[in-house]
Amino acid sequence: MHQPRSNRRRDQYGERLRKRRATLSPSLLTVAEYIDGHRHAVLGKSALDIARETGTSDATVIRAIQMLGFDGLIDLKDTLAAHIGQTDSPSEKMALTTDELGRGVDAAIDFVLEDQKHALAALSSEENRRGIGEAVRILSQAGRIGVFGIGASGIIATYAARLFKRSGYPSYALNSTGIMLAEQLLEVAEGDAIIAMMHGRVHNEGMAVITEAARLNVPVVLIVGKADSPLVKHAAAHIVMPRAKNEHVALHAPMLTCVETIMLGLAAINRDRTLASIDRLIDIREQVRPSKR
Repeated sequence: MHQPRSNRRRDQYGERLRKRRATLSPSLLTVAEYIDGHRHAVLGKSALDIARETGTSDATVIRAIQMLGFDGLIDLKDTLAAHIGQTDSPSEKMALTTDELGRGVDAAIDFVLEDQKHALAALSSEENRRGIGEAVRILSQAGRIGVFGIGASGIIATYAARLFKRSGYPSYALNSTGIMLAEQLLEVAEGDAIIAMMHGRVHNEGMAVITEAARLNVPVVLIVGKADSPLVKHAAAHIVMPRAKNEHVALHAPMLTCVETIMLGLAAINRDRTLASIDRLIDIREQVRPSKR
């Protein structure tokens, strides 16, 4: 059985729930246990959202939170976020996911399909349609497109830059971490636009990209996980691609779909530019590797 890491930060929520469980009414306990079992998800929910999930009222949700010793929903979220920030890890997410799936391949297929359905539904929302439309408008007017992402998103950034370049939009990836990112940021110039994939916690690399973009007056198109992300205030346009199950292993196909949608949007509004670029690419390929006749 998977064993949690021993260096976890103190679980204040779990401690308070254990101490006060006996004092909670059935409806308050329902809310408290839901929060305990869905900690990641609760970070992105309102009191009304939690009420819908638990079959209670938003007043009951707030009462339950206060009975556990928190000032309110914001205080609760701050406590949960601090604990999750220390305990969350790829191994724990994989353990939670595989525990739920058991040993069935069919369950794995269903998990992936459900995740993709959730993401595609979000992508097709009216808010995201407007966000993608504004993103395409901004990117189409840029001299070049920088694509930022680290970790798995760094691989997607490389792929996205290649897609845009093939489609006639000069692009480059910003996908290093630490001080290596500083060298990549030297490439950013006035007249560019940046797509930034920042669906997780705010990190130094992401803030460095936003700061440098602001200095150069370069617009940033953000792809974030939550509509209420504090990063949105820095964006000229934003797209929300939520994780279907934040407490489980992350799947990255939705991000690829979002990037490819933007690419097709750019191709659609300037078809001649894209076709000319692809034709030129084919000509160059023929020079490098002539076709056999």
